[in-house]
Amino acid sequence: MDEPFPELPKSAFAKLDTGDDLAFYTQPRLVTHIDEGATAALTAFYRARIPQGARVLDLMSSWVSHLPEDGTYAEVVGHGMNAEELAANPRLDRWFVQDFNQNPVLALDDQSFDAALVCAGVQYLQRPAEVFNEVRRVLVAGAPFIVSFSNRCFPTKAVEVWRSLDISGHAALVKLYLERAGFTDVQVGLLADGQTSDPLVVATGRA
Repeated sequence: MDEPFPELPKSAFAKLDTGDDLAFYTQPRLVTHIDEGATAALTAFYRARIPQGARVLDLMSSWVSHLPEDGTYAEVVGHGMNAEELAANPRLDRWFVQDFNQNPVLALDDQSFDAALVCAGVQYLQRPAEVFNEVRRVLVAGAPFIVSFSNRCFPTKAVEVWRSLDISGHAALVKLYLERAGFTDVQVGLLADGQTSDPLVVATGRA
């Protein structure tokens, strides 16, 4: 398989903490990783772009999904690293625990979702090309993959290239991930500028 990011250094996806990721997330963290202002902006974005009745895949999730409370979806399937967090998420109809850095393959059918989400998790992926390719596989044609992030992270678990960049660089990096995985109509925008809340960037591509 060709190297998906030949322009990046070989150490780009190394982490400071090389210990087991599932062990790191054993203790549930029932906290929010973006503040109320950024959350409101993301929820509004989801409301505008995820149709009612959609089948939604919420990847790298926790005890909150940031989906609008009045949204009605056919099914919301969650993925994360901590079972207790996922079990506490009222929006999830079902969920699974999986370490994408060990196994990026989704045990899900082709074209089985109408939208996919990642909020505040992309910075931890050591195999982003494989994960993003899997996401595209399970989405119906034209479905959105919405990736959002702020300036927060667990620095010891974020990959080296993420730690080396500012938020504009993060936006360019996620755009690259989406494009290399074959997503089309890739767009990047600032949902919250950080003046009155956490900064929040969203990158969207279509399968």
